[in-house]
Amino acid sequence: MKLRRFRYIAVIIIALLIVSMALTEWHLQANIIDHIRINLGDSHYVNLQIPFLYVRVDRRDVLLFNGNPAPPGSSRVNAPISLEGQNLGQVRLEFSLFGWIPLRQITVNVLPEVRLIPGGHSIGIKLRSQGVNVVGFYYLNINGKSLSPARDAGVKIGDSILEIEGKRVDDALDAARLLEKKAGNRVELLLNRRGKKIRLTLQPRYSPADSAYRIGLYLRDSAAGVGTLTFYNPRSGRYGALGHIILDSDTNQPINLSEGSIVKAKIIDIKAAQKGQPGEKTGIFVDGIYGDITRNSPYGIFGNIDDFRKTGAPYSSPLPMALSSQVETGPAEILTVIEGETIGSFAVEIEKIAYQADPAGKGIVIRVVDERLLQSTGGIIQGMSGSPIIQNGRLVGAVTHVFINDPTRGYGIFIEWMYQESEIFASN
Repeated sequence: MKLRRFRYIAVIIIALLIVSMALTEWHLQANIIDHIRINLGDSHYVNLQIPFLYVRVDRRDVLLFNGNPAPPGSSRVNAPISLEGQNLGQVRLEFSLFGWIPLRQITVNVLPEVRLIPGGHSIGIKLRSQGVNVVGFYYLNINGKSLSPARDAGVKIGDSILEIEGKRVDDALDAARLLEKKAGNRVELLLNRRGKKIRLTLQPRYSPADSAYRIGLYLRDSAAGVGTLTFYNPRSGRYGALGHIILDSDTNQPINLSEGSIVKAKIIDIKAAQKGQPGEKTGIFVDGIYGDITRNSPYGIFGNIDDFRKTGAPYSSPLPMALSSQVETGPAEILTVIEGETIGSFAVEIEKIAYQADPAGKGIVIRVVDERLLQSTGGIIQGMSGSPIIQNGRLVGAVTHVFINDPTRGYGIFIEWMYQESEIFASN
């Protein structure tokens, strides 16, 4: 009888232990990301309501735990845990239950503080692609039939023609000249299809309407538009803008950048957004070249600006760049232009944060609460992409996308990812 009772109690204890471990692991997963970044001298709080939680570190000189040096060996910690960056470096934390049941390992990097000048300036964007982009098919009327030789040969909208008969194609005029030389003979094309190079041949057909041989394509070699400058790095002379990749308006495919530039832009009209109908800024390009574009990436466009002092930046001194872990829900502001070249500050609310260990877009959800901006634009509109988001005296992110069914709300990207991308570009 006693043995049976003992077994019963043991089963209950083991079951409770398993449940406790499962709940503890879930709590850790919900409250701690695998990689935490902290600026030197700043703190990161982790509110873990877990009894008998122990931690072991592989380096004791990087972090302070609740204001004290990391203890040797495996030591018990109480919530909330304050991790303060003491020295630059990386440390691994191993959490366990009772000091002997492994739960979770995380890595903490203590980084130097970065200071950037927030933008908000409207910029004109000029891009020239590598080769020429296929944006549509042109159909020839031959013997009563509609034909596109290029489509029949396997060319697809979104492809880029890099070479014709081994000759480099720089623009649409190049393509036309090279095709005219073939006088109706078969031609070989070198295509770029989403980063993969493809060769194919096709037979141009004679078009009675044009009295010329055609391959049946609409081509474009450049793109232009209006966006917003996000930041300028006074230390390196580099900038970041938009917060997202530039897509071809016809093919919805990323533009393979050959060269590009940004110029100053003046906003002359606003089309206000409505539910289901995105609004947009209309701008005109002014002055000469302002900066180059050397990278068109998922996190924005990047390049160099020779002289930023003449641009009328709203902040005379750089602001600290917030790491993603430092962004919080609550009031914030965005900087953008809604008339002329004057940068305005407008109130927003950060409603939701998706903490990300690795670069990704749409980490922030914001809602416009500023009545001036709502009356003028209806919320977030095209051309506002890249507008810097500032919170608690830090540059935290950039506006990227609007919610089509609710233009008062939209997505933002963490500024950390844009800065990181600009540094990757600089090292390449």
